Amino acid sequence: MAQSVQHTVTGNITSSEDGMPLPGVSIVLQGTSQGVTSDFDGNYSINVPNGNGTLVFSYLGFESQQLAVNGRTSINVSMEPGAEALDEVVVTALGIKREDKSLGYSVENVAGEELTRVAQENVLNSLSGKVAGVTLNSTGGTGSSVSMVIRGAISLSSDNQPLFVIDGVPVSNSLNNIGGFGDRNAVDYGNAISDLDPNSIEDVSILKGPSAAALYGSRAGNGVVLITTKKAKDKEKMKVSFTTNTVFDVPYKFLEQQTRFASGYFSFSPESQGGSYLLPDVALSGGNGGPELDKGYFAVQWNAPLDANGVPIPTELKSYPNNVKNFVQTGITTTNSLEVTNSTEVMNYRMGVTNMQNTGLVPNSDVNRNSFSLSASSNMNNKLTLSTNVNLVHSFADNRPSSNRGTNPLQWAYSTPANIDLGLLRDYDLPGTDVLTLAPGYNNPYFLAYGVNNSFSRYRIYGNLVLDWNISPSFNIRSSYNLNSYNQTQETKISPGYDRESNNGTYGISKTDGVETNVDILATFKKDLGDFDFSISGGGNLMYQKNTGLNNSAFSRVGLVVPDLFTVSNIAPTALNYSSFESERGINSVYALGNFGFMDMLYLDVTARNDWSSTLPVDNRSYFYPSASLSFLVSEVVNIPKVDLLKIRGGWARVGNDTNPYQLGAYYNNAGQWENAVLYSAPGSLSTPTLEPEEATSQEVGLDLTMFNNRFRFEGTYYTVENKNQIVPSIPIPGSSGYNSVSINAGVLESKGYELSLGITPIRTENWNWDLNLNYTTNESKVIALAPGVDYIEFWSENKSVSRAYVANPATGEDGLLGNMYSPLKLRVTDPNSPYFGYPLIDGDEGEFLPQEERVKVGNYNPDFIMGLQSSLSYKNFTLNMTFDWRSGGQYMSQTSRYMVEDGYGQQLLDNLINPGIAEPGPELKQWVLDNSELLLEGEEFYPVGGTPGEGGFPEEWGGSVVYDGVFYPGVLGYHDENGNFILESENLGEDGTIFFPFSASNPWAFGTQNMFDADYIKLREVSLSYSLPSKLIERTGLDNISVSVYSRNIMLWTKDSAFGVDPERAFQAESSSGNRGTQFKQGIERYNVDPWVIPVGFKIGLTF
Repeated sequence: MAQSVQHTVTGNITSSEDGMPLPGVSIVLQGTSQGVTSDFDGNYSINVPNGNGTLVFSYLGFESQQLAVNGRTSINVSMEPGAEALDEVVVTALGIKREDKSLGYSVENVAGEELTRVAQENVLNSLSGKVAGVTLNSTGGTGSSVSMVIRGAISLSSDNQPLFVIDGVPVSNSLNNIGGFGDRNAVDYGNAISDLDPNSIEDVSILKGPSAAALYGSRAGNGVVLITTKKAKDKEKMKVSFTTNTVFDVPYKFLEQQTRFASGYFSFSPESQGGSYLLPDVALSGGNGGPELDKGYFAVQWNAPLDANGVPIPTELKSYPNNVKNFVQTGITTTNSLEVTNSTEVMNYRMGVTNMQNTGLVPNSDVNRNSFSLSASSNMNNKLTLSTNVNLVHSFADNRPSSNRGTNPLQWAYSTPANIDLGLLRDYDLPGTDVLTLAPGYNNPYFLAYGVNNSFSRYRIYGNLVLDWNISPSFNIRSSYNLNSYNQTQETKISPGYDRESNNGTYGISKTDGVETNVDILATFKKDLGDFDFSISGGGNLMYQKNTGLNNSAFSRVGLVVPDLFTVSNIAPTALNYSSFESERGINSVYALGNFGFMDMLYLDVTARNDWSSTLPVDNRSYFYPSASLSFLVSEVVNIPKVDLLKIRGGWARVGNDTNPYQLGAYYNNAGQWENAVLYSAPGSLSTPTLEPEEATSQEVGLDLTMFNNRFRFEGTYYTVENKNQIVPSIPIPGSSGYNSVSINAGVLESKGYELSLGITPIRTENWNWDLNLNYTTNESKVIALAPGVDYIEFWSENKSVSRAYVANPATGEDGLLGNMYSPLKLRVTDPNSPYFGYPLIDGDEGEFLPQEERVKVGNYNPDFIMGLQSSLSYKNFTLNMTFDWRSGGQYMSQTSRYMVEDGYGQQLLDNLINPGIAEPGPELKQWVLDNSELLLEGEEFYPVGGTPGEGGFPEEWGGSVVYDGVFYPGVLGYHDENGNFILESENLGEDGTIFFPFSASNPWAFGTQNMFDADYIKLREVSLSYSLPSKLIERTGLDNISVSVYSRNIMLWTKDSAFGVDPERAFQAESSSGNRGTQFKQGIERYNVDPWVIPVGFKIGLTF
């Protein structure tokens, strides 16, 4: 028997257009499964038995070539761009692949390599600056929730997020995972997409409008994001790839903080005979309004030594400006990913495993994720193909820091008075000697980092089983079973002494389970009749959801029976709080679609779908929505020089939307216990058995232009959406009804905007290539109508500031825009002849600025536009990529700033203060204070609180004292008479008619304008430099490819208020909203985003065998 002789063929593959090497070209020995791909330099090497056979060279966008070997050992190939070069294939609704030129609506595709070039733990963060029409918000930090909105808000009752579909499996990314138990301990445990491994993604397609998403039904009214994971390619040889990357998050910018003054609160009483301004014991309380530091003043401090009689000895007041900087640590995230792919004649498969470990900026914080993915397909015969996609994810953490003021370690690191060396409090659990504590309500940040633990463990499985029956070349039936399921446990453990309370600690545990199944069937018939071709499909879907939960917690001040024993059985009987829930939902659907093409120049798509939702009344639960879109290729009719493609497109669609379960009838809630009786209460919201589905109608028109052999690319879209029958929860109603609110169909919302994308390739040579891509987005959403009796829709209320949407009305000046913020302004002296003209009025009874009765519009949180710029510059094997992100316009209110003002550590205080840091005043000033004591506002006194060593993470308490500061705001004082009228004081107003009063009485809670900032920013979102080793350097290693890269994120950040130190991108609150909206990002109100800005420095190595 003759034995075959191995014969190796090598060569180089280039583009005939510019001579550049083509990496990733498929080279297959015809009639076999043997094949290779070209490397980064376009080189390849393949074994051909006996030197006989035909090699097939194929590459997307180029004409395939078949070349006989005929004993040759070297074959170089120059590939010609084919007609399909501009026929980019994208994934559309129901996973159907279509040529982009045939679509009458906007679909944007992002390749997986663009999402992982700079490592991100959440794939959505990788889309920032790369896609027109998309807005992203994140609570920040690894493993945190990310919200995505496409083309602005079009619903008043939802979080406006799109539907995510992963390999055909629908996944909700709702923000219902902001956990925590009492004590202001909100914790972000991440939402669904935060569990997805970015390394497993092949590409992401974004269906922006209802025209594109109509086939997915009521859940897709806000658009659809289709995520396709990696799969083995047909006839691809076995390949093993390993990638490792490590990123260091280096803090570099912190909140602007004043460290000039010691701790203290203002207080004065005539009985003290002016002694309140003498400062031997001023540094005992929280706040930062005391005497000036580093001036040689002495005071009894928290760690004061004791003399022989046990009396504290005053020590010098010094500042410690680096407390926060020394408290945080460099965050480290390490990700290792391994994947194996193989393809045979009958089966393809890919398996991937990824491990991600993160250590956060806050001490003792972490998050971890283990992922396993499998995709496989098998040709059971020449007509049946069985395929599956399975993803298993385990996300967990020993401790996630709180995002709320109560237990946020960083918040209290900032609040620690500047005269306290925070490093001395690191050993928070060690009993101290006889020393003095901080004020009540202040916690040691190290105690909060180690003594308050928020752990979680979440298992998620999602995947499907798909059977394709190719009955004939023209007729196909596909059926699938899709599963998305998760199980999560959250625990919060708070050690004894939190908030200086004498209890044994507190504990809470919750378990939640969720499952969604979708059963689909789709039959497709397609035919090519020469100039006319068409495809007609019809199918149905059965969707079922079920969510259950169980909560046990003890967060009254009674707490646990045995200290530090964190079990449910150890919860004090009077403190036990138990609750559970169960929710079910179903939607049955039928749908049909038709795609028609004429002479490769005119394409028409029509769709229709009908849903029956269990959450709506029987008479209203059926709703129908159609769509139609048209694409006309002008360039196929008229030969325009240098124009590769000119397309005009347009689309129209109507989409319905239902509501949350159990809005149609009354139900009861567990209200705790009274003695041995279990109590239940009726809901505060009146049920509405006549709810109708929302109905959104959209139109869009667009133009696509490609020129100069794809070196110039433009896409423009204008769209409008009108959403009527808006389901709005929590509309206030009179209490005499027995309820406080009702859910109704209450309004009409209009959204419109532009999306522009521009791409150019200014350099394309043999060694150099430079691509630039620019995208621009502008959107405006406004309320056109509301139901009778409904004056406005309120999205959030914080203190006296609100975000509301009124009906647009030129007569009243209301523009109706979503995102408007309203707040009262300070009352001021308005008489220009008064010596106090412009001075704010101070309520002498309450010690606060006086607000106007009516709120006025003070800003809007939505941007005027968003722009992104991507640059990719390559030279031989080097590639430099950069992404810029620019948001222009909008404002936000900062609660971080508010608390900085209230606690006295905000640098912005010094810009508005008069005579700060009064030290030991002379006799004249002391006498003035005594003579005018009725004009000075009496403030809070420090008082002794009993306790044990180690309470709240601070050493044992010694005693108490009255504490005073010397920091004052200017203003004009008055008081209220018996009729409630405000009377200005006209005598004894002090020097220049100014009365000084303490910053702690400045009422920072009332006025949003005091803490309002511009939301503009420009970011260098991503930068990476990668290098692929030439094949000649690695050919002896047995590897196919070696690549290395360095990268960073957000390396440059500019804002109009950069000195403040809060990133405007995080200007929102992620927490439960009123009514039935669930957890949402409340836009325009920033809360406790005190994390420092970081420069991530990452290193990545990729190996392919």
